[in-house]
Amino acid sequence: MAAYDDRDGKIWMDGKLVDWRDANVHILTHAMHYASSVFEGERAYGGKIFKSLEHTERLKASAQMIDFEIPYSVEEIEAAKAEVMAASGLSDAYVRAVAWRGAGEDMGVASAKNPVRMAVAAWEWGAYYGDAKYKGAKLDISKWKRPSPETIPSHAKAAGLYMICTMSKHAAEAKGCSDAMMFDYRGYVAEATGANIFFVKDGEVHTPLPDCFLNGITRQTVIGMLKERGVTVHERHIMPDELEGFEQCWLTGTAAEVTPVGEIGDYRFEVGALTREIAESYEQLVRA
Repeated sequence: MAAYDDRDGKIWMDGKLVDWRDANVHILTHAMHYASSVFEGERAYGGKIFKSLEHTERLKASAQMIDFEIPYSVEEIEAAKAEVMAASGLSDAYVRAVAWRGAGEDMGVASAKNPVRMAVAAWEWGAYYGDAKYKGAKLDISKWKRPSPETIPSHAKAAGLYMICTMSKHAAEAKGCSDAMMFDYRGYVAEATGANIFFVKDGEVHTPLPDCFLNGITRQTVIGMLKERGVTVHERHIMPDELEGFEQCWLTGTAAEVTPVGEIGDYRFEVGALTREIAESYEQLVRA
């Protein structure tokens, strides 16, 4: 595929549609130097963005958590996404909304005088983990840990929080893995680099308590689906030595959707019936 800066199409930027190649920012944009940026990754199925409103509300909340206000209302952002979807001509698409502190009078850590900018783009994007979505992903175990919420705004979907995720995923791919699982600052199981994680044991589901990382929208959706089926869900702290006793594992996220996991380091999991049922049911839900 063409590089992301070398494509045809339209991107919504600061209130209007612009040609894809013209959706640029200045090199002294504050976000490029200090990571003052928040974003959402969303998927559209059959022309409709799944959980669009929840994503927009989280985008606004993330900006407030890192100390800026997006100059568009929830309704205006929803309209912008609809405009981008119509201009793209796509039915199934990945949608990226991003807001950041731009170039202005400030060029240091402080940036209160700089304008806040926003853009929305959409493109075709298949399975995030390729055929691992069906066979089971292979995960490395990252050397980096999710930080304490006393050190970062851990519930914001903010660009800077993904630096160690990028590094972890690169290290995993170099080992032939699809992704990496991360522990948190206390040593509990946390998440993958861009997806939440679930485990199955004796017919019950266990998933890390999101007290220092993002409580994903797909995560919340899947927990609701499990509870509707009468499956017991334990949201709790999970110790590394518990991995050996789990039978099944899967990842959830807007990009990942529901992806089974076959390996995490030296631990092995079956792509079992509950994993397949939830993956299939999620696919049906988003296309309903």
